[in-house]
Amino acid sequence: MSQHDIRSARRPAPDAPMVAIADYVADYPISSRDAIDTARYMVMDSLGCAMLAMKFPECVKHLGPVVPGATMPGGVRVPGTSHELDPVQAAFAIGTQIRWLDFNDTWLAAEWGHPSDNLGSILAVGDYLSRKAVREGRAPMTMGEVLRYAVKAHEIQGVYALQNSFNRVGLDHVILVRVASAAVVTHMLGGDKDAIMTAVSHSWIDNGALRTYRHAPNTGPRKSWAAGDACRRAVTHALNAVDKGVVGYPSALSAKTWGFYDVAFKGNPFEFERPFSSYVMENVLFKISYPAEFHAQTAVECAMRLHAEVAPRLHEIERIEIETQEAGARIIDKTGPLANYADRDHCIQYMVAVPLIFGRLTADDYGDAVACDPRIDALRDKMQVRENPQFTRDYFDADKRYIGNSVQVFYKDGCHSDKVAIDYPIGHRKRRAEGIPVLLQKFDGALRGHLPQQQVQRIQQTCASAERFDSMPVHDFMDLFAL
Repeated sequence: MSQHDIRSARRPAPDAPMVAIADYVADYPISSRDAIDTARYMVMDSLGCAMLAMKFPECVKHLGPVVPGATMPGGVRVPGTSHELDPVQAAFAIGTQIRWLDFNDTWLAAEWGHPSDNLGSILAVGDYLSRKAVREGRAPMTMGEVLRYAVKAHEIQGVYALQNSFNRVGLDHVILVRVASAAVVTHMLGGDKDAIMTAVSHSWIDNGALRTYRHAPNTGPRKSWAAGDACRRAVTHALNAVDKGVVGYPSALSAKTWGFYDVAFKGNPFEFERPFSSYVMENVLFKISYPAEFHAQTAVECAMRLHAEVAPRLHEIERIEIETQEAGARIIDKTGPLANYADRDHCIQYMVAVPLIFGRLTADDYGDAVACDPRIDALRDKMQVRENPQFTRDYFDADKRYIGNSVQVFYKDGCHSDKVAIDYPIGHRKRRAEGIPVLLQKFDGALRGHLPQQQVQRIQQTCASAERFDSMPVHDFMDLFAL
């Protein structure tokens, strides 16, 4: 907590965490080839998720202007649509598309989240700046620059998440999307370190959205546009800091009584395991095979391995034992009726039952048409979920970052299946060689499901070459995805 005298009007020096963010964003060179290559796959995967989301009317209705007619000809393109919007609303739309299906990349630690959510802000501002530069006769921003800004946004969100649990004080992880995005897009817009700290200070003063919409009995689709909302707010703070010169708040975190620490974090300052570098992008988790909350990804893989044995014997099952990490047991162990898609994709029992029965788990499997199958709830009622302490220890181990689960099925005749345990899913860094080809298949299928064939071919040609991808102006890249 701050030692600043609450009676004094003297403005203190900026809080150290805000200085560290500004120094990193403005000064740190991103030179890790691993991070840049992973960032390129991350952009592809995120835009693939955006194309998959276009099949869902509840997502599509969020993607246009705030009010009918409030478009910006020559503005930011929203992928998979004909919309041209201002960068603030475009950040919301793109962030919402990427996040809608809970199928984009993930970071798990004391706090969990999805660092590619920040692409909503980064792509929107990058597209805006690239088009503006061309109109003014200057060189446009390139996708290579976007990749480096994405590495930095991932790093800020992920390093904060390592040891600081916002969910334990009831705040949603998208608070870190707003902070990370505000920092990097302020710099993209030309802001110096003071401007970056100003935008970040406003982000902290906003406090955070409550996690109410992620948990029973209130689980609902706001969780699919919450990150877009954070992106929108971040771009607003960045534009205010750079274009309007708004005043910053140097002790937004540490101010006695009124700062974030005292108001929202039980008086505790942030803790940090490591300095900012490119660690998070290098180790980020991709959701490749299943649109499922990440703590359950390996549980779904376990269920898929058991499907052939279990599916013909569903009526013989006495119980199913699921072991998971502490975080998984706390946030996705869910009994009773499941009201909607958002309820189901955050229920480990549901995410295990569907592959045991059908041998698959797709976005459509969370809809009412599948959920009404009585076998799903019958299996859920037979499931026991408990924490495996070793899974929890491996989850927090900086050299492992595992997300272990096990599933075992017990039958009424006293027999049982093998106990299938998987420490880390196909999207883990340790399975990159296996995972990237599957990620590319996911990307290809997502494009072909929404865009014309010739357009898909142009996108694939661009993405097949790292040099071509990195050198492409952002606006040209975004035009590839426009309808």
